[in-house]
Amino acid sequence: MIKCVAIDDEPIALSIIEEYCKRYGDVELQCFTSPVSGMECVRATRPDIVFLDIEMNSHNGIELAAELPQGTCLIFTTAFSQYALDGFNVDAVDFLHKPIFYPRFERAMEKAGKFIRPAWQDDDLGSLTLKAEHKTVIVGLKDIILIEAMDNYVKVYRKDIPMLMSQITMKEMESVLPSDRFVRVHRSYIVSTAAIERFSNRTIYLRNHPRPIPVGRKYIQAFNNLSNIFQPK
Repeated sequence: MIKCVAIDDEPIALSIIEEYCKRYGDVELQCFTSPVSGMECVRATRPDIVFLDIEMNSHNGIELAAELPQGTCLIFTTAFSQYALDGFNVDAVDFLHKPIFYPRFERAMEKAGKFIRPAWQDDDLGSLTLKAEHKTVIVGLKDIILIEAMDNYVKVYRKDIPMLMSQITMKEMESVLPSDRFVRVHRSYIVSTAAIERFSNRTIYLRNHPRPIPVGRKYIQAFNNLSNIFQPK
């Protein structure tokens, strides 16, 4: 989940960013028409991305940018293109000129993703970018419990987060997952070793998942080899 804060004294501008964030997917957004309240939220919550208008009635976004916590990913939004150079001089990742159209917003989010993902990788196993229901979703590997095949789609089950479905094959998914953390145990299942509660030669029980997972005959040896080097917690 990408955590974002948008600060703009125009409610309509905020509503557009809110709509685009919902369309992009996997984004948690807080909006503020008050720069003071917005900056207080930024300092308190340390979001991944801040959308900041430049010309507001009471404050200038260029000056506010200097007060952002170190490492904040900043995207400026403004109707005045002459501020673009100023925006990049304060290390803004991107500059969105109003009126903002969705394809341009999506490109800005992709640029921001390259900025924030290394920080996530320091904290956990990293992440995957998947397409789900016409949205781009960034999935933290540490959240994945189980991946289940469904034709040319997969279901990705996550701890305390709703399941999502993505159009990718199991073979493709298996190729991008770290092999020391995820294991193919059946033609229809890949499991996270960290989520395994207990297991036998033919059945695996996962924490936070109601169904036992079968171990296919073809995968028994590979699973047994891996199970010898980890202990379920």
